[in-house]
Amino acid sequence: MNIENKPTAADWMPLLDPSQIAVVLVNTSHPGNIGATARAMKNMGLTQLILVDPEDFPSGAATARAVSAVDILENARVVGTLEEAVADCGLIIGTSARSRKLPWPMLDGESCADKVFREHKTNKVALVFGREDSGLNNEELQLCQYHVQIPSSPECSSLNLSAAVMVITYELAKRARHQENAVKLPEDDFWDQERATADENERFFEHLEKVMIAIRFHDPENPRQLMQRMRRLFGRIRIDVMEMNILRGILSNIEWHIKTREERKVPPRGATIEQLEEQMSQERT
Repeated sequence: MNIENKPTAADWMPLLDPSQIAVVLVNTSHPGNIGATARAMKNMGLTQLILVDPEDFPSGAATARAVSAVDILENARVVGTLEEAVADCGLIIGTSARSRKLPWPMLDGESCADKVFREHKTNKVALVFGREDSGLNNEELQLCQYHVQIPSSPECSSLNLSAAVMVITYELAKRARHQENAVKLPEDDFWDQERATADENERFFEHLEKVMIAIRFHDPENPRQLMQRMRRLFGRIRIDVMEMNILRGILSNIEWHIKTREERKVPPRGATIEQLEEQMSQERT
């Protein structure tokens, strides 16, 4: 076939925008797995690779395993933390076995692909894969709104990193290519606002924790998984930008009232008559 007429990934899968979907590898130890991941991505029409603190990259081993996907390695973005990698993403899905301590919304490969396909045109998406030996830690998993699990035999349940990437990206490619035959979604399923990004969510959680400490609802010395549960709650809701502005406004208003009460020395709700009389006396003097 003449190379000028060779079909492209866009011809093969025209309804998917690969610029909106990133595969994120966290702290990968073997460079060969990075190269094999790049090859799996290109097999399935994806292009955006982000590497979080890789142990050995760039590497000849990665280039050798990438074969015809060297361009994906050359354009890969290397960052120091997962927070930086997903800061502009509105949908973050992390690969994991079932949560060790706190249950989290779980997807399988097919439902993961469906969610990514439906949302990727309006929200940047991160598909996050953990370390070869230990996966994602609890803090990293809590940055994800959803976890995806790939079923495997209990006799050999651990998947190679690039194999896991291939399974998830294959399901996504299959979903995108079958879209023409899919049932149209009801109009009500389309949202009127963009989803809040990971960076906006993190600033919200910092603000929320600060306010909860100020009103003595949250004790950081005895947290009782409160913030993890709040993350799970709001991750399940999937806040949009307008809702985020409303929530941040409520928190700011609470902070203003706390400051005003302190400045005016307003007695706390439920104060006794003796406390009120004592304060009035102090104000007169």
